[in-house]
Amino acid sequence: MRSRPSFPTLAAASPADAISAWIMVLSPTAVVESIQTVGVKALPETLTANWVGRSLAEIVSFAAPHALSQALESLATHRELVQLPGRCPLGSHSIDVQWVLQPLIGLDGQLFRIAATGYLIDPHGLANIPWLRTAEVPAVVQESLPAACAQLQTYSPRLTQITRNVRWTLDLEIIRQQTVEGLGDLFGVNRCLVCSCEAIPNVAPQTATVTAEYTRLGDLPSWQGQVWTLAETPCLSAAAQSSVAVVPQRQPADPSIVAVATRYQNTINGFIVLHDRPDRPWSDVELTLLTDLADQVGTAIAHATLFGESHALAIKLQQANASLMEKQLEFQEARRQAEEARQQAEEASRLKSEFLANTSHELRTPLNGMIGFLKLVLDGMADDPAEQEEFLAEAHKSALHLLQLINDVLDIAKIEAGKMQIDMGPISLKELLANAENFMRPLSDQKDLYLEILLPATRDDITVNGNYQRLLQVLMNLMSNAIKFTHEGGVTISAEVKPQKVEYQGKTWPGLVKISVADTGIGVSLEKQDRLFQSFSQVDGDRTRQYGGTGLGLAISQRLVEAMGGVVQFISMGEGLGSTVTFTALLYQKPVVIDKEPVYPPK
Repeated sequence: MRSRPSFPTLAAASPADAISAWIMVLSPTAVVESIQTVGVKALPETLTANWVGRSLAEIVSFAAPHALSQALESLATHRELVQLPGRCPLGSHSIDVQWVLQPLIGLDGQLFRIAATGYLIDPHGLANIPWLRTAEVPAVVQESLPAACAQLQTYSPRLTQITRNVRWTLDLEIIRQQTVEGLGDLFGVNRCLVCSCEAIPNVAPQTATVTAEYTRLGDLPSWQGQVWTLAETPCLSAAAQSSVAVVPQRQPADPSIVAVATRYQNTINGFIVLHDRPDRPWSDVELTLLTDLADQVGTAIAHATLFGESHALAIKLQQANASLMEKQLEFQEARRQAEEARQQAEEASRLKSEFLANTSHELRTPLNGMIGFLKLVLDGMADDPAEQEEFLAEAHKSALHLLQLINDVLDIAKIEAGKMQIDMGPISLKELLANAENFMRPLSDQKDLYLEILLPATRDDITVNGNYQRLLQVLMNLMSNAIKFTHEGGVTISAEVKPQKVEYQGKTWPGLVKISVADTGIGVSLEKQDRLFQSFSQVDGDRTRQYGGTGLGLAISQRLVEAMGGVVQFISMGEGLGSTVTFTALLYQKPVVIDKEPVYPPK
């Protein structure tokens, strides 16, 4: 916290002397927005009122020609207090004033307002100036000048935040509630109200309805929904006739009330009313800031009202056009379906031909490898037993690859024919992911990729309902694809528990487990993603020849997951941006989740 500035001339005053000062709120360009005078010698209000709207440079003669502009630049860049001596000419007289400029910084970090305090350096020399008035100022006022600046520093950014809250929404209820809660909390009042009224240009409202309310004390009765007549409500009547916040006349025991009308294009569309304890004073700074906020709230209410009316009109127009569009859409849909059926037939024929060509190539590759390595062994081409064992291992590897290809073809044939039987039961998700990791870890290590598996923290094991071998087959398909198409980075497998109930095959399950396989690989362009789950289809023929495969992996995985009550989804923002495949499995029993974020590896 910065220390309070000290002035020798003020410190030398006797205890009986009260400090005379002006407190101003300036714009960032030093235009006076409000002024308050305190002390035993102060200018009359009629004179100081004329200062509002004028630059401080027009009112005060500073010692140096460019002192004020340099001070403004320092306030905007260094955010520190600036002291300036100056003289305030008053007819044939002039007053020496020591000015302290304090920056008020908004939530965006920019200079929002300037708190300017002018201390009269020699109050004893003011006795002969007839314009000055004498007033009794309690000692607490003298001590509160720095506190007033601190209050301005507090109010300005918080009022800025309230303004943002009401301007960033088009919901009338939220605008009104944000206003009453923000102002009620900021000013610490007992009650804050927002009243709505019919906005008619050039016509004063007759009634107002309380549409939002904040009460600090729980025992206060609610006024929500009350309808007030302006003719019988003095605070609203006074606010409607004034362009600024007003403090109506009242009895000493009555609550202290401030009211201000909210306007848009000079038309009243509501009121803000604050109630507090009877001895609560309201400063000019508070009233000015409240007036500024009322203008912002009025604009927000007008925009939200216009949006609501436009939205309602749009709905009516949509309903009116719906019946006219329905038959046209039906006709277009019939034409589209006929054209789509023709295109699908042609595409299916082309895909099957392409699939047969790719599959025959994929089958020949491991088969030729087996024949080649076995022939080398049979012909005695191995130089030693170690090399012979290496040839046999390569032949075995090719045989396993061939078997996998044949199994894929047989699986898709069974699925297409509807003859695949899947027996389902409880499966430990941790064990399933651990086994998949054991199979895939050598492939990722061979390409120097990371392979990370994450589970949510639960008190008990996560159990899914499915077929262990088929779920493992799906996982290995997805992980194999992710590793195959990733050259840098790695693959992350994560699980998330979705505890919403699911109906499947006449039985209610406690939820789903969403398993995601994300990689940092080559990705898939948006226009080609719709072909990923088609049987006999590869996204790109050139890519198939480069990476190999029949194009059945995702199609088989999707059919298997759907047969076990789940859903498969593919997500990629485009080529070179990686991809994520997710699938769901039925939750056999609901675990006790400690942390839903998947941050724990299976152990």
